[in-house]
Amino acid sequence: MSSSKSPDLEPPLPASEPERGPTITLPVMFRLGLFQMGLGTMSLLTLGVLNRIMIDELKVTAFIAAGAIAMYQFVSPARLWFGQLSDTKPILGYHRTSYVWIGAAIFTSISFVALQVIWRLGESLQTSGWSPISYTWAAILAAVFAVYGLALSASSTPFAALLVDVSDEANRSKLVSIVWSMLMVGIVIGANISSTILNTPEICGSDILNFNPALNARVADIPQLQQSVNPLFVIVPAAVFGLCCLATAGVEKKYSRFHQRSRDSGASLREDKIGFGRAIKILTASRQTGLFFSFLLVMTISLFMQDAVLEPYGGEVFGLCLADTTLLNAFFGVGTLLGIAGTGFLIVPRLGKRGTTRLGCIAAAICFGLLILSGFSGSANFLRGSLVLFGLSSGILTAGAIGLMLDLTAAATAGTFIGAWGLAQAMARGLSTVFGGGILDLGRHLFEIPLLAYSSVFGVQALGIITALLLLRRVNIKEFQDNTKQAIAAVLSSEIED
Repeated sequence: MSSSKSPDLEPPLPASEPERGPTITLPVMFRLGLFQMGLGTMSLLTLGVLNRIMIDELKVTAFIAAGAIAMYQFVSPARLWFGQLSDTKPILGYHRTSYVWIGAAIFTSISFVALQVIWRLGESLQTSGWSPISYTWAAILAAVFAVYGLALSASSTPFAALLVDVSDEANRSKLVSIVWSMLMVGIVIGANISSTILNTPEICGSDILNFNPALNARVADIPQLQQSVNPLFVIVPAAVFGLCCLATAGVEKKYSRFHQRSRDSGASLREDKIGFGRAIKILTASRQTGLFFSFLLVMTISLFMQDAVLEPYGGEVFGLCLADTTLLNAFFGVGTLLGIAGTGFLIVPRLGKRGTTRLGCIAAAICFGLLILSGFSGSANFLRGSLVLFGLSSGILTAGAIGLMLDLTAAATAGTFIGAWGLAQAMARGLSTVFGGGILDLGRHLFEIPLLAYSSVFGVQALGIITALLLLRRVNIKEFQDNTKQAIAAVLSSEIED
C-alpha cells in the first residue's frame, strides 16, 4: 500500500528543532472536529434511522437487526492493523491523511448499499415472513456492515492517531473537548435533517401503541418509505465525505510531530523498524494496557447499550413517530455536546482526567434510572429531559476517558495503541448493540408490559457502569508510561542485536 515518498508531500518536521514547529491553533482544532461531526451524522444513519426502520417499520427481530448492524463493530480487530500500517506505511508521503480519505470514501458509499439491502429484507418479510430468502438478505446485510466497519476502521484509527501526532499534554484536553464536541454537533444536525426528510405518514401515536402484528400483515409501505429515505442516504454521505477531506487537508503536513517523536524515542524512521509483532510487544508490556482495555470495554458496552433500543422505546412506549424518535438523538446530542465542551476547559483542570471519568460514571448510572422513570411517567418531555442529562453525563465520561486514552499512548507506536483503544471501543459498541437487542427480546419474553422490557436494558446498563467504575480505580498512568518506555528500549535494543 505504500508508495514512493514525495518530498513535497512528506511532513517537514526537522529532527533538531522540535520546539520550533507550529503549535496547533483553535481554528485548526475546530477544523479537525469536522471529521468527527461527519462520523456523528453517519452513526445517526446507522444506529438511528436504519435501526428504527428495521425494528419498528419492517418488524425485523431486534436481535437480528442489532446483530447485522453490529457487524461493523465486530471487524474492529482490523483497527490494530490499520493503526500499525499508518505508523509504518505512508501512502503518498502521509502516515494518516491518505488512510482517512480512502476509508471515508468507502464507508460513505457503502451506507447506501446497506439501505438497499434492508429494503429487500423488508420486502421478503412482507411476502413470506422469515423464509430462507429473508435469512439470506439478513446475512448479506451483515456482510455489508462488515465492509462498512473495515472502511471506518481504516479512516477513524489513523485520524485518532493524528490527534496524538499534532498535540501535546498542554493542549490535548482542549483538542479532545473540541473534536468530540463536534461529534455531537454532527448528531444534532443529522437528527434535525433526518427528522425533516423522514416526516412521512406512518403508524405512530395511538396507532402504534395499539398496533397488533397478529391482525396486521403489513406495517409499512416500503415504496413510500424508499422515496423519503433514499435521498437521505445519498445527500448526507456525500456531505460527510467532503467534511472528512476538509477536516484533514494540510494538517498532517504542517503540524504532525510523529517523525520527531519517533526519533526522540530512539526509533528510526525506516518503515520496517517497528513491525506489527514488535508493536504488539510494546502494546502488551504493561498490565495497565489490559486494565484500561477492560475499563473501556465495560464502560462502552454499558454506556451505549440503549443505542439499539432508544428509538423503538420512544415509538413503542411513548407513541412517537419516526421523525420524533430520530429527534431524540438531538436531545442526547445537545447534552453530550455541553458535557464534552465544558469538560476539557472546566472539569479536567479541577478534577483531573481520572476524577472527571469517575464523575461521568456516577452521573450516567443515575441517568439510567431517570430513563426508566420517564417510561413510568409516560411523559415524552420527561424522556427528552432525561436524555439531555444522560448526554451531559456521557459527555463528561467520554471526555475524561478519551483524555486517559491519549495519555496511555506511546508516541512511537501511536497508531497501534490507538488501534487497541479503538478495538476495545468498537468491540464494545458491537456487543452493546447486540446485548441491547438481546436483552430487549428477553425482556419482552419475560414481561408482557413493553416498559418493563425496556427498563431491563437500562437497569443492566447501570450495573455495568458501576463495574467500570471499579476497574477505573486500578488504572495507573505513571506505571504505564514507565513500562512502555522500557518496552520500546528493549525492542530497539533487540533490533540492534539482530
